[in-house]
Amino acid sequence: MSKPAETGVFDPQIVWPAIGHAFAKLHPMVQIRNPVMFVVEMGAVLTTLIFLRDLVTGSGHLAFSFQVILWLWFTVLFANFAEAVAEGRGKAQADALRKARTQTDAKLLAPDSHSSYEIVPATSLKVGDVVIVEAGDIIPSDGEVIEGIASVNEAAITGESAPVIRESGGDRSAVTGGTQVLSDQIRVRITAAAGSTFLDRMIALVEGAQRQKTPNEIALNILLAGMTIIFVLAVATIPSFAAYAGGAIPIVSLVALFVTLIPTTIGALLSAIGIAGMNRLVRFNVLAMSGRAVEAAGDVDTLLLDKTGTITLGNRQATEFLPLHGIDERELADAAQLSSLADETPEGRSIVVLAKEKYGIRGRDMGELHAHFVPFSAQTRMSGIDIDGSSIRKGAVDSMLACVGGSSPVPTLPGTAMRASGTVVVTAAVRELREITDRVAKSGGTPLAVARDGRLLGIVHLKDIVKGGIRERFAALRHMGIRTVMITGDNPMTAAAIAAEAGVDDFLAQATPENKLELIRTEQAKGKLVAMCGDGTNDAPALAQADVGVAMNTGTMAAREAGNMVDLDSDPTKLIEVVEIGKQLLMTRGSLTTFSIANDVAKYFAIIPAMFVAFYPQLQALNIMRLSSPQSAILSAIIFNALIIVALIPLALKGVKYRPIGAGALLRRNLLIYGLGGVIIPFVGIKAIDIAISAIGLS
Repeated sequence: MSKPAETGVFDPQIVWPAIGHAFAKLHPMVQIRNPVMFVVEMGAVLTTLIFLRDLVTGSGHLAFSFQVILWLWFTVLFANFAEAVAEGRGKAQADALRKARTQTDAKLLAPDSHSSYEIVPATSLKVGDVVIVEAGDIIPSDGEVIEGIASVNEAAITGESAPVIRESGGDRSAVTGGTQVLSDQIRVRITAAAGSTFLDRMIALVEGAQRQKTPNEIALNILLAGMTIIFVLAVATIPSFAAYAGGAIPIVSLVALFVTLIPTTIGALLSAIGIAGMNRLVRFNVLAMSGRAVEAAGDVDTLLLDKTGTITLGNRQATEFLPLHGIDERELADAAQLSSLADETPEGRSIVVLAKEKYGIRGRDMGELHAHFVPFSAQTRMSGIDIDGSSIRKGAVDSMLACVGGSSPVPTLPGTAMRASGTVVVTAAVRELREITDRVAKSGGTPLAVARDGRLLGIVHLKDIVKGGIRERFAALRHMGIRTVMITGDNPMTAAAIAAEAGVDDFLAQATPENKLELIRTEQAKGKLVAMCGDGTNDAPALAQADVGVAMNTGTMAAREAGNMVDLDSDPTKLIEVVEIGKQLLMTRGSLTTFSIANDVAKYFAIIPAMFVAFYPQLQALNIMRLSSPQSAILSAIIFNALIIVALIPLALKGVKYRPIGAGALLRRNLLIYGLGGVIIPFVGIKAIDIAISAIGLS
């Protein structure tokens, strides 16, 4: 499946606007949303005012103070720049989406008219309006097809180049504003008001304008704010220690020390990580209603997947003809094909194809045969054909047996005259048919019985084809500690066979909406987070109950409103990718938090001994970096503190590479790579900067 190309991290079309936005974000009312960087900005303002005072009075170390102040402002600007770049990558996609929304006209159908319409702007449409959309037209807003069938190009929204079919009724009636009709004509009832369509919500999401912080992000912000307050108190006590030793430390140096000690690295990148995580989800054409859903996806313990269309290809295919004793296989194939000539279902078409491929029986023209086709109905659970005085039926085994193998010694099919069969013969045929049915069911297939003029001929084996590679994907999820459960309406025997072939951990057979809801609540009662996908109205309660509910865009409005995510591709298997994106978001945040804390530990050894060695010579033993001077130590640390933010922007935006490993292995990996790296890199970086600024005489 083709996806929209991802822009580079430092694409000039994103970077230049981001620089301007970085300055705009200096406004205190914007900055206060990030407590750590707000404190850094206040420190920069304070030291700037002190510098201006010293500049007027001619006192203080002006050159040193100016350099520290400059890098304090750079620290704030680099943090703003990281967030602006993250938002800019989403805005690049949003611009194309907004263009599709604002430049579209609609053919609004006049009230009580079947064909008369007027051209109006798409933005003026209201819920309940009916519009006509013809070949070449853009669908003006989200809606539901109420008449007609058409081929629709959804590439503008989903990135999928292949057109899809949208038709009235069923689960493929929903259409999205901004997509284009390629053929035919449809009438669409508008279901979303201007400003609240999926397109509008997608634009708001990718721009970050309505992004809410997730619970973990809020908790981490509180932790960072708490650590900042602790260091405020710690730094505030330093002047008294210096005074006790008979010296004084300039306020500029104290502010620099404070900024290097607090977790500025993760504080600067935290917002960018969250925005980038949401954008990655959008690039997979999944619209999240909240950041909470994305975050929850990363902690999912149980994954519920519908069998049809998710684990299997979705359309059962005829794979073999299984005749009863004394029945020629070709006779069964011919009867099955005749009963399926007018059957437009995938199963019916596959029967026609299998008979042609296996026995060379070519399809016949219904008009030339002067036959009467009996359509399938939910009451009889059968379909068939009446031709040349003969009646052929195919259908569910129980329904066929109710007609052919009932208590009446002379079996009859509804609406037809049947030849009599002896009771003993029928009973033997029924017994054999049930044996074949059980064998097919145990193999995971669906048996379809065929009879001609009241005589059972045999079984057509319909099989759900398990998607290639799905077993390996479930194995990867299991390795991540996620339990997979297949949900199906099939009987337990068939469900067990499919579950074994697909490699899921468990299954729920003959599932009703109540069964799904009960399963989710049971899992949640055990303290587990549950994700599921669905597309029908009967899935709505379970989607609403699940921690992560992914609704298909082609599904019903009830399903889309109940879920907290909508898959614009309507690909149920994408639930696996959603989980991976959520885990990648949490892994990225955890990795950079580990790096930031380790980074701060290293900076303590770099700056504190160098600053206080003049007052407390005993600290020389801790001055392992041997920096040139206290001024050089402060300046080197503050420069490194600012530059490391820029260096980590690509990692924050792209995310840590996802690996399907457990929590214990992930913690060890973080400590080894980002913990150890966070300790070593500052030692190397600060020492290199110290050598450089000493060489050019800046300290």
